[in-house]
Amino acid sequence: MSGRDPHHCHHDHAPREGVPYGHVDITALGRRALLAGAGGALMLAALPGAARANTKMAAAAAAGAARASAITQGTTLVHADMHNHTVMSDGDGSAAAAFASMREAGLDVAALTDHATLFAIEGLSSGEWRTTGELANAANDPGQFTAIRGFEWSHPLQGHINVWNTSEFADLLRASSPGNLYSWLTGRSGGLASFNHPGREVGRFDNFSLNASARAQLVGLEMFNRGDDYLFEGWSSGMTSPLVACLNAGWRPGLTGVTDEHGTSWGFHEGLGRSGMWVTENTRDAVFAAMTARRVFATRVSGLRVDATANGVRMGGVLGTASADVRFLVDVDRGAAWDGKPLRIQVLRPGTSAPTVVDVVDTVNGTVADFTVPLNAADGNWVVLRVSDPAAANGTPGPAGHPCNDFGVAYTSPWWLQP
Repeated sequence: MSGRDPHHCHHDHAPREGVPYGHVDITALGRRALLAGAGGALMLAALPGAARANTKMAAAAAAGAARASAITQGTTLVHADMHNHTVMSDGDGSAAAAFASMREAGLDVAALTDHATLFAIEGLSSGEWRTTGELANAANDPGQFTAIRGFEWSHPLQGHINVWNTSEFADLLRASSPGNLYSWLTGRSGGLASFNHPGREVGRFDNFSLNASARAQLVGLEMFNRGDDYLFEGWSSGMTSPLVACLNAGWRPGLTGVTDEHGTSWGFHEGLGRSGMWVTENTRDAVFAAMTARRVFATRVSGLRVDATANGVRMGGVLGTASADVRFLVDVDRGAAWDGKPLRIQVLRPGTSAPTVVDVVDTVNGTVADFTVPLNAADGNWVVLRVSDPAAANGTPGPAGHPCNDFGVAYTSPWWLQP
């Protein structure tokens, strides 16, 4: 597998070199001590120089396609990054600078999700959790920019799960396993969560063991994290595609992309993961409603618009049938920068180790693809569309000759067949 060794997990919460788990990293405590006062010292931080230098370039890229869908009405596209870190855990940048950087970079929705670990070692403390909330409230600008506080529950073996829209956070003392976290989450109405960089850690969330009571609140599966496409994560060492494992287990997440930023240039990287959301307005309530409805898509391209319907049902929805010819309409556009660019759409269905591709449709940026595929719930109850660039290669390919070995541009959220 190119780029990542599945047996050597690059935990973004790994200890610094020479500092084992369970031991206090004095250098980290030194950085964290700077955050003790939530007020004055924090607010001194300014936008990083690199971010300021790249503002014009990022603004041009972020402009992208128009925000209105070519196939549905009633919602508007917003560009979101729901997974970011600061000095409050293992990031390098001041939390006070993060939201301003993401807004200036052209994002419409942004979240800070520092790690929740054990005894706040290299993770959030209660004071920092309050500070994150204060910073999000200060940055939040309803109708223009939505700033959200969250946390990343971080288990070194089972994996990491982002949680948003809760008044508390859960570290490994409060929730020592994925199952414990799901139970904690179901006790918090409105709380939403996501499987992060799925399959990177060996336990894979107890192999995606389903907690049906938490299914409605588990709204995300990261398909793009940083620059990586997670479709075939671990496949080369005999593991199942995380997408297949998660959906076959019975979870019903939307599909997302995130930068998982640990530096100081929040929002300004081109080519890293991000999400598109279809919202009724740019507010926290509307963003959480879009996430709950799975009206989201994963991408790693700024300014991209993707909307899709299956027999008139938007992505993330349920097709009330066991077997049908399903007509898909897919709106893909990145604006003038991609005029005439050839793209490809793969129709992904359940497989064993990798998704089965039942149709491949060629399209062009800025057009609505219209095609029909017979689907039968006997072959599995979900379907996902992947948009790709056929001229470039997937850095982490799957089986030889698999149609998804080209460069992934976007994933729609799934539809579920449910008679």
